[in-house]
Amino acid sequence: MSNPRYPLLYQINTRVWLTELSLLLGRSATLDDIPDAELDRLAELGFDWIWFLSVWQTGPGAQQVSRSNPEWRHEFQETLPDLREEDIAGSGFAITGYTVHQNLGGDAALARLRARLDHRGLKLMLDFVPNHMGLDHPWIKDHPDYFIQGTEHDLATAPQNFTRVKHQGRDLIFAYGRDPYFSGWPDTLQLNYANPATQEAMIGELLKISGQCDGVRCDMAMLVLPDVFERTWGHPAPLFWPAATQRVREQTPGFLFMAEVYWDMEWTLQQQGFDYAYDKRLYDRLREGHARPVREHFHAGLDYQDKLARFLENHDEPRAAAAFSSDVHQAAAVITFLSPGLRFFHMGQFEGRKKRISPHLVRGPQEPVDENVKLFYNRLLAVLRQPTVLDGQWQLLECTPGWEGNWTNDCFVVFAWRGSQGDILVVAVNYAPNQSQCHVQLPFAELPSKKWQLQDRLSGASYDWNGDDLQGKGLYLDLAPWQASILSLERCD
Repeated sequence: MSNPRYPLLYQINTRVWLTELSLLLGRSATLDDIPDAELDRLAELGFDWIWFLSVWQTGPGAQQVSRSNPEWRHEFQETLPDLREEDIAGSGFAITGYTVHQNLGGDAALARLRARLDHRGLKLMLDFVPNHMGLDHPWIKDHPDYFIQGTEHDLATAPQNFTRVKHQGRDLIFAYGRDPYFSGWPDTLQLNYANPATQEAMIGELLKISGQCDGVRCDMAMLVLPDVFERTWGHPAPLFWPAATQRVREQTPGFLFMAEVYWDMEWTLQQQGFDYAYDKRLYDRLREGHARPVREHFHAGLDYQDKLARFLENHDEPRAAAAFSSDVHQAAAVITFLSPGLRFFHMGQFEGRKKRISPHLVRGPQEPVDENVKLFYNRLLAVLRQPTVLDGQWQLLECTPGWEGNWTNDCFVVFAWRGSQGDILVVAVNYAPNQSQCHVQLPFAELPSKKWQLQDRLSGASYDWNGDDLQGKGLYLDLAPWQASILSLERCD
């Protein structure tokens, strides 16, 4: 099994996929029904990791909240105009136990799926939700001290954040799981990380999970950081992640941790044991549509950038095909996925799906495939399978004006990749709504006294260049609005 420096990950909405398979089979599908041909296809596309979203057991309490919450239900109906009650299974993050959901085939079906993935060189990623548990979790009855409890005053003044729960013949008030900037998630209860016993129990859950997969994506991982937890709940809490990641790796060497993280806390979590942290900052800058902040984002050291997970969509964000116009989408994708780090794709992204599917739903809408988007991603993935960008050396390049007084060089983002065999790729994007020009100095000593052909791996166009000119004046670029080029340099003399 290969372990490239810059791997590719594909996120699958497990319950939605199994619903689609159930319709095809005429019966309820489980993980055993996932076709080998689909796993073969994912391996052939070049993926290293497959993240199966929402495989864990959930309960009727959270499902009832999901079905009765008016705001959530409105969102579900926007996604599915023909919404049915059975489409709302409850959030996959309102977990009642880290065992595979009985409707998916249980732990045994997951073990068989993992073996099939491993046979194809694919690693399995699953969810870990550190911040909260579902309303039906047995710890609520057996270990209420594992959760944040409140008072009658809390319930009266912040009913959006607290709830009353019957416990051994008396009422207890528990806090909903939440982050400090929003109201609580009413289908969950908040774990108390100020209690060492809670931390030990959650490490125990991680140790169990580490025997079932090769890595975990940790939901809202920053919420259990001591300063964030104390700011939210007023209780000082000891560090969790350094001990948790260390103990898991002592039991399962090489186990991978990926953090969903916001608020510029990526470096903090990398330092506490995470292999990768979401790069939401790059995503936000691409959404804003200005090249300079995007380019400045890449000034960070590779010790940081190599451990970022780059994405254009996931189950929390809008679909890329809906968030970006077609030309901007392609430009943003080239920047995102040809930068260093883990390349993170989402089910439906390659087909240009436009409707986000809530993790509460087990069915998605029928949408046509956007053939232009599909063709673009086929070409991009072909580049991403090349050793040059899987294990090569990346460098941000400087763009100088195309001529005196021309400011449009500020509209470019340009990278270079160098492979171990001397292969060269230049990635150039005019991330602006105007035609732009610039010169780019290429940092390759072998350019002079040779003739070179530049082949665009996206458009198929080719250009002949004299190496002395490339070394002297630099590569001249004149690109249309939002145009992206991935240029391979090959000697032609």
